[in-house]
Amino acid sequence: MISSLLSIFIASTIQPQISSEELKTALTATSIETISLESNSKIPIKNAHYISPIIQAKSSISVDLKTGIVLYEKNAHERVAIASITKLMTVLIILEENELNETVTVSHNSAITEGSTMYLVAGEKIALENLVYGAMIQSANDAAVALAEHNAGSVDKFVEKMNAKAKKLGLVNTNFSNPIGLDSPNNYSSAYDVAKLGKEIYKKQFVQHAVSLKELEVKSVSGNYIHRLKSTNELLDSYLHVKGLKTGKTDAAGLCLTVIAENNSKDEILTVVLNSPDRFKETKILVDWIFRAYTW
Repeated sequence: MISSLLSIFIASTIQPQISSEELKTALTATSIETISLESNSKIPIKNAHYISPIIQAKSSISVDLKTGIVLYEKNAHERVAIASITKLMTVLIILEENELNETVTVSHNSAITEGSTMYLVAGEKIALENLVYGAMIQSANDAAVALAEHNAGSVDKFVEKMNAKAKKLGLVNTNFSNPIGLDSPNNYSSAYDVAKLGKEIYKKQFVQHAVSLKELEVKSVSGNYIHRLKSTNELLDSYLHVKGLKTGKTDAAGLCLTVIAENNSKDEILTVVLNSPDRFKETKILVDWIFRAYTW
């Protein structure tokens, strides 16, 4: 398999000779993580005839989901606000440290959280699973705060966990000041770091399921409160086969979006656009170009 990949690589780059170790080095240099070439590896190879698209997003990146190889980037390491994409870190920590069947008691603080909401009620008891759905599908701020308080006892302590996890994942241009994504000089990331974070959380099967849902109805433990969730991701079920992930929107961050998309050969990519004038249109442009320009 390696020899055939090398043949493709040589043909596409018009280089006379290149060893498998040199190929590993070249690919790793343009990957969001260290990769290893296994016998069944599928490596994305670009057709040089395709010129990179022009998009207006302040920063952007696209990577091969399996290997992390960078397929496109624009200002990928610039520190910018990321709005509710912040919730990817919130949910990642929750899924690593808590059980979905735990019961969460909604505090007054979480119930009055500003911004996008799933309309939680103070004192309401609800399954942790349903709060994760709320945070991922409807980008509910009240759900994210309830999860943070349940996990760490307070939002401030949970934010400490978020920053420790960011450091562990090697997110060098990332810092969090809240679990929601509200605008703050100390809540920022980069397209590159978001891609690493998105790749990590998408390994969770529950996340893969949750972000693919366009609508969902969840209830409190008592059944007295019903919360109807609607996805903020307009690209779900589109012709591009977008499988979901996370949206974000604030004054400072602008319109943000990170998605997982799949082509007809089941090759998956992760794209990130931050501070875009039209996050859905520009993501469509990027995904369409990548699946035309690259062959796995």
